[in-house]
Amino acid sequence: MRVLVTGGSGFIGSALCRHLVHGRGWSVVNVDKLTYAAAPGSLASVEGMPGYRFFRADIVDREALDEILAETQPDAVMHLAAESHVDRSISGPTAFIETNIVGTYQLLEATRAYWLSLPEPRRSTFRLLHVSTDEVFGSLQPGDHFTELTAYDPRSPYSASKASSDHLVSAWGATYGLPVLITNCSNNYGPYQFPEKLIPLVMLNALDGKPLPVYGDGRQERDWLHVEDHARALALVLERGRIGDTYTIGGRSCMANMDVVGRICDLLDERRPAAKPRRGLITYVKDRPGHDRRYAIDPSKIERDLGWSALETFETGLARTIDWYLANEGWWRLLRDNVYRGERLGLVASATKH
Repeated sequence: MRVLVTGGSGFIGSALCRHLVHGRGWSVVNVDKLTYAAAPGSLASVEGMPGYRFFRADIVDREALDEILAETQPDAVMHLAAESHVDRSISGPTAFIETNIVGTYQLLEATRAYWLSLPEPRRSTFRLLHVSTDEVFGSLQPGDHFTELTAYDPRSPYSASKASSDHLVSAWGATYGLPVLITNCSNNYGPYQFPEKLIPLVMLNALDGKPLPVYGDGRQERDWLHVEDHARALALVLERGRIGDTYTIGGRSCMANMDVVGRICDLLDERRPAAKPRRGLITYVKDRPGHDRRYAIDPSKIERDLGWSALETFETGLARTIDWYLANEGWWRLLRDNVYRGERLGLVASATKH
């Protein structure tokens, strides 16, 4: 199978490309704009392989998409290209609207035109998989879980833009018959994650002896999914998922943020002992605006229908992740020094009273 992956140089996208090439033996066409969060080095193991091609292009550019689709003739499209950091969406939502909404629209139209040009049986076997987030569902009450039937209730510019893209994909399936699938995943973690996200941010701050910022009371809960488990799930959904369906993907590893931070400190203390336990670096800071209290996914549908399950527990996956970062300072140090130093993002200035 030849698959076009948008956003294949990002964190989840690169894990997917590696899995498709090495784990499945599929051909991959990676289309990526190479924004600040892209890390081409994460694809070193597939670069130069006959089954991998890269095109630097913006999904907002319809002409570029048309040309790439016509040249590469993929059997499927997996759409991961997106602005994805909630804090950045609070500070500057424009890029999220342009990429996540307008870019998805342009991709849908380019893919629809390409799909209609295909001869049978290629047209009937073609698929477009749109990869989204559980954040579109809003915040859960204690003990509840998201499912494929949960109503949308986005509460940040990022989640609103992803909810919009989900609705566009669903509408193109219903209106035009485009063979689409949608996935909504929980928080990903693992190797090659850009250091603005919680786990690598805390890990690298802790190594540098810097404060470990925890928003609010730290009791916000997230469901953690190792990125390699996610990549396996996406390939299964593309291959065996029912057209028009949505699949929620989670690791059954729901934890409070403060517990995640504490566990990172403990693992680092075991591996790289410091003068004092790193839990002493934990610093509670002003909460994020509109911060959802709880996310948790019930992945029963994909487990039951497609036979997928997470291989990593949070304990095993976090230990593997920390070991990877400790062994690969050459990858993250350039990003830490030149792109993002760990400063607080997503603050909203107080309204001025007149």
